[in-house]
Amino acid sequence: MRWRFLGLSAVAVVCAGLELVAGRGMTPGAVWDVLGGGGDATERHIFLQLRLPRMLVALGAGASLAVAGLILQSALRNPLAGPEVTGVTPGAVLGAVTATALGLAGWDSPLAVVLAACAGGCAGGLLLWLLVGRGGGDPARTAVHGVLVSAVLGGLTAMVLLVEPGELGSVVQWLVGTTEGRVWEHWHLLWPWALVWGVAAWLLTGPLTLLRCGDDIALSAGLSVRRARSLALLCAVALTAGAVAAVGALGFVGLLVPHLAVAVFGADLRAGLPGAALLGAVVVCGADAAAQLSSRLLAATLDSDRLTLPVGALTACFGAALLMVVVRRTPSRTF
Repeated sequence: MRWRFLGLSAVAVVCAGLELVAGRGMTPGAVWDVLGGGGDATERHIFLQLRLPRMLVALGAGASLAVAGLILQSALRNPLAGPEVTGVTPGAVLGAVTATALGLAGWDSPLAVVLAACAGGCAGGLLLWLLVGRGGGDPARTAVHGVLVSAVLGGLTAMVLLVEPGELGSVVQWLVGTTEGRVWEHWHLLWPWALVWGVAAWLLTGPLTLLRCGDDIALSAGLSVRRARSLALLCAVALTAGAVAAVGALGFVGLLVPHLAVAVFGADLRAGLPGAALLGAVVVCGADAAAQLSSRLLAATLDSDRLTLPVGALTACFGAALLMVVVRRTPSRTF
């Protein structure tokens, strides 16, 4: 297990390095010059104020989404439970768009937008929990209500856009998911939030492990199932809201990375939760590096400097393809 963590940590370092040199505006040689204390003022600004916080935000958001997904799948015993079907993602988008339309926040103010998105995400998760709370976390009930809540929140976002159509471009970025333009303020807001709720999730590894075994076994072990599940869902919603508020809706990260974490680190959540965090960070950071490299190639091929491929497009495409492969190979897989 130790070697698995060490190997995955090395992969994370490689992905972080690739992301730092993959973007436009600086050559890899210029990046090394800045790291060595050289480079001109423009190069130092691009590296220190744009690329470095973007890389850190990608790592933190990926870790948060992966941990949230593993918590949801463990607490609900549903392999298809993920942040995408909890109402948190569309709630975060609705919160940010509504606050902007009302003049309470602006897209040039990361703090106000992040707070509004986080509040909306928590409200979306709370709405779902109020609807399914009495069902005891039944997988089918949660999935159905999650789709309904997400659809309703998405419809409300569309209604807000009818009033303020000028926000359409920003909303599209949030719906797809991107790390473009992330600065130190985003990172300073994300890491304390992710750390606090990540520690809370770690403290729940014992109850979560019992919940994975079924409610009957958990009850026989003396666990208060309803209280444990409520606390677990609170952690998952908070982690998802923080990540979505920082980078938008990165599809399939919280759904598929937990399965990979269980396959690599086993069912023991004491290793699975930190393993999922590390895998999520690797996936999002690596996808962002690939997106930046693809953007450079497409811009050079199509002669368009403004062409940018968002990281959410890559995670959605590859995640959907991987999900179809998994479903076809293991059609009867359950917890």
